[in-house]
Amino acid sequence: MKNLCFVVLLLCATAGLAMPIASSARAMVPSEIQQLIGVDYRALKDSPTAMALKQQVLPDNLKELEGALKGIGIDAEHDLDQLDFASFRTEKKGIQTIGIAQGSFSAKAVLKKLKIKKIAAEKYGTASIYPMDNGFVMTFLDDNTLAFGPLESLHSALNTRDGKRPSIDSNPTMNEQMAAVDGAPLWSILDQKGTQAVMFSAMGDASKVGDYDSMKKRLLASHYTMSFQSGVNLDYSVLTADSMTAATLSTLVKGVILYKKMGASPIEKTAYDSTTVESDSANVQVHFKSDDQKFQTLMHTPLFAALSH
Repeated sequence: MKNLCFVVLLLCATAGLAMPIASSARAMVPSEIQQLIGVDYRALKDSPTAMALKQQVLPDNLKELEGALKGIGIDAEHDLDQLDFASFRTEKKGIQTIGIAQGSFSAKAVLKKLKIKKIAAEKYGTASIYPMDNGFVMTFLDDNTLAFGPLESLHSALNTRDGKRPSIDSNPTMNEQMAAVDGAPLWSILDQKGTQAVMFSAMGDASKVGDYDSMKKRLLASHYTMSFQSGVNLDYSVLTADSMTAATLSTLVKGVILYKKMGASPIEKTAYDSTTVESDSANVQVHFKSDDQKFQTLMHTPLFAALSH
């Protein structure tokens, strides 16, 4: 990988700033989770760097979620405290996605507006499901929390909540990743295939070497945490099958950083110098740190532009 690569590669792939997922949201997440992210909108507002980063690398799926909420009278910038976003694998339907929003809005107020617009609900089990913009539907989990997404995805999530399919609590590997990020101001977790895809992109040409090709199946999951309180800090951890795999991957990552640094601009070299890589037991840990001014300058470099698109 490449140092700042992680800031961007992970953010363009996951774009998340968040608190621990609420219990009502966690109950909706199937065991076949691919990726789970969250956006703490309160934290974003407190950091100009975080807001600039969100604007530059905000993925289309998050924009769609915000647009759908706006259609029912919920303004992401003013009414949301937290937005969780889950993508999960299904045997017949491929990847499905749902969003779970929490904030200062109330079910009573939103439903009153829908009633005025003569928008009626359809029942699915015990849930009342309402249509939204962008082809989404939604249901309230409590007065200040709603789940929304494509109809089939929401059905899958409700089936999980109602015990009709296994939840993330039955997935020990992803539970371990959740425990590692619990309480962080921003976090995301990825399953094995998601981790392999991120690492493949981040490694660049190094992903073609024999050592990496033989070890990629031994990459099991990953997570990252990020904070903006004292500059920008990003910690990315990859869980591998054993300590030997972790040590080998760590060596490869360090080699990629050195190689990329050779052709980098001065500001990009500073970014590479701000990254450390080490292995700890079966984990590879990458840490990136920058002050706000340098990071915002870095956001306008060709390196950042290439990595965030």
